[in-house]
Amino acid sequence: MALRKILGKTRAVLVLLLAVLIVRSLPYLAPIRASDLVREGVAIEFSDRRGLPLGTILSRDQNHTAVVPLQQISPQFIHAILAAEDGRFYQHGALDMRAIARSLLQAIQAKRIVSGASTITMQLARMLEPAPRTFSAKIKEIWLSWRIAAGTNKDDILEAYINRLPMGGNIYGVEAASHVYFGIPAADLNLSQASLLAAIPNNPNYLNPYDYWEPLKKRQRYVLDRMVEDGYINRSQRDRAYEEVVVLQPRQQGIIAAPHFLFWVASQLPKEHPSQIQTTIDRPLQQFVEAQVKDIVRSLAPHNVHQAAAIVIDNRTGEILAYVGSTDYFAQTRLGRNDGVQSLRQPGSTLKPFLYQLALEKHLIRPNTVLADVPTHYAIPGAKLYSPKDYSETFQGPVRIRIALANSLNVPAVRVLEKVGVAAFLERLHQLGFEHLKRDPEYYGLGLTLGSGEVSLWELARAYYQLSVISKGRYGQGNQSDSIAITLNPPVQLPVISSIISPSPLISSSSWSLVTDMLSDRYARAKSFGVESALNLPFPAAVKTGTSSNFRDTWTVGFTTDYTVATWVGNFDGEPMKQVSGVTGAAPLWNRIMLHLHEKREPASFPSPPGMVKRPICALSGLKPTAACPSVVQEYFYPEDLSEYESHPDTFYQTVSAQKGQYRLNLPREYDEWLAKQPQSSNLMPSALKILSPNTGDYFLINPADPQRQRLEFKLGGIGNQPVEWRLNGEKIATNSSSSLFWQLRPGNWTLDVKSGEMMDRVTFQVRVGEKKNNRRGFSTAAPANTP
Repeated sequence: MALRKILGKTRAVLVLLLAVLIVRSLPYLAPIRASDLVREGVAIEFSDRRGLPLGTILSRDQNHTAVVPLQQISPQFIHAILAAEDGRFYQHGALDMRAIARSLLQAIQAKRIVSGASTITMQLARMLEPAPRTFSAKIKEIWLSWRIAAGTNKDDILEAYINRLPMGGNIYGVEAASHVYFGIPAADLNLSQASLLAAIPNNPNYLNPYDYWEPLKKRQRYVLDRMVEDGYINRSQRDRAYEEVVVLQPRQQGIIAAPHFLFWVASQLPKEHPSQIQTTIDRPLQQFVEAQVKDIVRSLAPHNVHQAAAIVIDNRTGEILAYVGSTDYFAQTRLGRNDGVQSLRQPGSTLKPFLYQLALEKHLIRPNTVLADVPTHYAIPGAKLYSPKDYSETFQGPVRIRIALANSLNVPAVRVLEKVGVAAFLERLHQLGFEHLKRDPEYYGLGLTLGSGEVSLWELARAYYQLSVISKGRYGQGNQSDSIAITLNPPVQLPVISSIISPSPLISSSSWSLVTDMLSDRYARAKSFGVESALNLPFPAAVKTGTSSNFRDTWTVGFTTDYTVATWVGNFDGEPMKQVSGVTGAAPLWNRIMLHLHEKREPASFPSPPGMVKRPICALSGLKPTAACPSVVQEYFYPEDLSEYESHPDTFYQTVSAQKGQYRLNLPREYDEWLAKQPQSSNLMPSALKILSPNTGDYFLINPADPQRQRLEFKLGGIGNQPVEWRLNGEKIATNSSSSLFWQLRPGNWTLDVKSGEMMDRVTFQVRVGEKKNNRRGFSTAAPANTP
């Protein structure tokens, strides 16, 4: 009987031991590895190129967290946290059975909980899976602790624990706490600093150094006493550490400068990245640009301007020195968090330089090519006629490409795009890094050169930077400045760098240098912008403005030999400004930044286009000047074009009287309509008489409700001050020297003849009575009788 009882008890003990063995073995079937303890989404502390702080980007859960390996943490802190939280950490497993027994005995004797028995491993488990302090939660905590111990070693557990320690407010981990409170890395903590930080996790809200210094010092004394008991320090070291005056850093104000840049870079960082990053931003310059952005917007507020953005690039290194995305990132109104450097907007005329460069590179135009800036109409399938016009809504007649580009004339640019082809130009823009122009060429059409696509200020700055680099002949020579550099320290590879065309011997810098020369020619742009505009600096600078439709965006992008600056002024919601153009909106901001950058040292002059020579030309025709040419300027030529230059003198001017210095203008017929609208002068003589309106084939309908009040304007070009005879169906209706005549509409088929001296022209058109209202076909005007 007794033997049976003994066997029964033995069996029960064995079953119990087997159950315990099974339970203790289960964690090894689902261990938590060291890689599972890696903390993601740590905060990033940014500094400028000289180490000045820019700000901290918190983790996705808005915590200020930094992670460092155990080897980069001061031994003083490791000893302090072990003494304060788990003195036998390296002697026990996931649970400390001695501490549990002691805690139970103390609780029984005192009839209350006197001390806890949670180990560092158990605390880590609670950090990984926070839960209310219930019995079931404690069981789960123990189970998770076993799994952690089953898959990791003690150092891995301690490292994960220290990097998750709550250190007051939204600060987590000793590395983040060291930087916030003392401005040093955790590796440099001394005993006094380490013991203070080790005291915080016991009650991080109550022991915040900024708010509860005395309670924190009391807890520090406890930590130091425990370190003495555990043999880490002696009493003398304890006393000195406690008495040491510790200087706290001022409370951090979050982001100090360049918030848009910091968030933009943070969004590009790979998953594994350092918690402290030094950037190329120049904080004093950044803060200057931020102040100017606010001031410019404040000054333009009466014109319904609410936002602006700017970026500054060092042309010698390609580094970003300043990056301002809006007037105030933290402003709730006016969409301040929008990044104006990265936002996609219509660029206006800012893409024109790259069109002219491509046309020059392909020899579709020459430096002295003359383009017709006259009213021009383009047929677009399924749409109205496309008739480009300039910001001033006037036309300049014959213009050289230097004048056309410098004055941002639209019709000549569209003519050049016709020569180049939309597809070829779009391909070049892609090479320049305009990655958001993703539609087919047909979508953009001829309006591409006038801003029908959408680009960012970042893309424009990058493209103009490349223009500055290639025009100096430095591209493709292994220079750091072959592409925009977002240099970070320690080095982090970002997917935001893209450079222009792959280095190739086919790339000649002469056309790029020539475009730079044109953009820096203040006299060439004087016609549209004057000589006192914000584009003119007291040193050489190449610059281009842009204004999108309905005054929604204004741009100014330009460079010296040292810096590239791009600015935008407008509204993020697309609300139109009140008559604000590139030269009055974005240019003043660009001007201020450029003057500040070159305050101490003026930039060098731009190099001349390599391999090109200058020759005198007639300013209007671009040809070799004759005695009749009243205005002569210098222009660059390719050597291979010099023979044609010598053999084709100017033909635009014809001498009337050499003794009296009289001449007249003899322009091709494509300028006749333009000439007809110019102030009449004997010096402006077209090549032939031409009826400008109506056109042959026009068809007009008379409104039957009011047939007596409808007239048609006959318009002529090429008459100068000469008398002209008007005939309609062979009947003379007038003789005068005017370029227009109004005629009362009458139904019928009509032939209009005009004659002036030996010149004549003829057109035919039809007039019919309409059914209800005044409809019209063709492009001439049938005006009411009371129209002036």
